[in-house]
Amino acid sequence: MIWKKNTSIDTDKEKIEEAISRSIDTIYPSRDALRELLLSGKQISVYVGIDPTADYVHLGHSTNYLILERLHKLGHKIIVLVGDFTAMIGDPSDKTSARIPLTEKDVQKNLTSFKQQIGKILDFKNKQNPIEFRFNSEWLAKLSLKKIIELSSNFTVQHMLERDMFEKRMQEKKPLFVHEFFYPLLQGYDSVALAVDMEIGGTDQTFNMLAGRTLVKRYLNRDKFVMTTTLLENPVTGEKLMSKSLGTGIGLNESAENMFGKIMALADEGIEQMFTDCTRLSRIQIAEKKDRLMAGENPKNLKIELAHEIVGMYHGVQAADRAQKNFQEVFSAGGVPENILTISADSTKLLGDVFVDEGSVSSKTQWRRLVEEGAVVNIETKEKILDPFTRAHHGTYRIGKKTFIRIE
Repeated sequence: MIWKKNTSIDTDKEKIEEAISRSIDTIYPSRDALRELLLSGKQISVYVGIDPTADYVHLGHSTNYLILERLHKLGHKIIVLVGDFTAMIGDPSDKTSARIPLTEKDVQKNLTSFKQQIGKILDFKNKQNPIEFRFNSEWLAKLSLKKIIELSSNFTVQHMLERDMFEKRMQEKKPLFVHEFFYPLLQGYDSVALAVDMEIGGTDQTFNMLAGRTLVKRYLNRDKFVMTTTLLENPVTGEKLMSKSLGTGIGLNESAENMFGKIMALADEGIEQMFTDCTRLSRIQIAEKKDRLMAGENPKNLKIELAHEIVGMYHGVQAADRAQKNFQEVFSAGGVPENILTISADSTKLLGDVFVDEGSVSSKTQWRRLVEEGAVVNIETKEKILDPFTRAHHGTYRIGKKTFIRIE
C-alpha cells in the first residue's frame, strides 16, 4: 500500500509498546523498525491468515486477534484472510506427516461460524475503519502454471528443506510430498496479492511468513514486516495447551460452563501465559497476579479468576458468574450443574451411540476408553457404566469430570 499520514492514527507510545511486545516472539526485520513506523502516524495494513481446518476458533488463536484488536484501535488497516485455497493443500507446519487436504465442501462447512467467533474479539461493525474478510481463492485459483513456476524460481530446494518439519521427516525417512512445497509459496503470494505491510502468525508459521517477505521484495520491491506470536505451551513440558489437530483447543463458541471447566483443567504452569495471551487485562494487573503466585497463593484461586475473565469476554459477566457457581458446586461440593443438558433417547439405542450422536463423546473409540476407565456414571443410581454396549436408559450421567447429561 502507499503510506499516508493519517490524523486518525493513535501514536501513543505506551499503546504501541504493548502492541509490539505483548505475546510477541520475534519481529522481522526488527522491533525497532516497526516501532518507528507506528510512531510515524502512517497507517499500515496488517493481516492474519486462517486455515479453516476445523469449524471453531480456539483460545490459542485468540492471541493473534487480540493483537490485531490493539493495532485496529491504533487506527491501522486489518485484514482477516481465510486460506480456503491453501487448506485444500494442507500445511504440515506442526505435523511430522502430511495433512489430509480439505475438500471445497469441507472448507465451506467449517467457515460457517468463523466470522461470528472472531467477531467476539474484532470489531467487524466499525464503519470508520472497516476490517476486511478475504479468501485467498480469489487470486490463487486464478494462478497459471507459468506463474506458479515463476514463484517457485524464487526458492531453492535446499531452502525448502530447511523447514523444521520437512527436515525432520527427511531424517525419519517419512514421506515428503512435492505438493507440500507449494504451501509456503502460495501463502507467501497472499502477501503480494494483498499488498500488506505486515503479517502476524504463530512461530510455527515463521517459514511461510518469511517466504512472503521474499516475494514482496521480489514483486513489490519493498519490505514486509513479519510478527511471530507466542504459542500457548506448558512451560514445563513444552506441550501445546491448544491444538486443533490434537483436539485439545478450547473453542470460542463453547458454552460458558464448558469453557470455564476446561480452563480450570489446564496445567497450573500455564496460568501466567494464559492471562497474558488470552485476556485484555493490563500488564500491571497480570504482574499482580504473578506476584500472588510467586508468594505461594493457591493456583486454583488464580485459575478461577482466569476462567471468569475469559468466559466473561465471550459470554458476559453474568454467564461467567453462573459458570463459576456451577463449577464450584460440581467440583468443590460434589453437586450437579443447574443448567444441565437434557436429551431424549430411544431405549433401543446404545448409550454410547446416544452420547456420540449428541457430541458429548467424540467417537465410539473414546466411549469405550471412558467406560474402561470407569469415567461414566449414572449419578442418580451411583452406578458406573461398565459395559460399552449398555442400552440407553433414563437418568443423569456424568461423563468424565466435566460433562453432565440427563436422558429422558
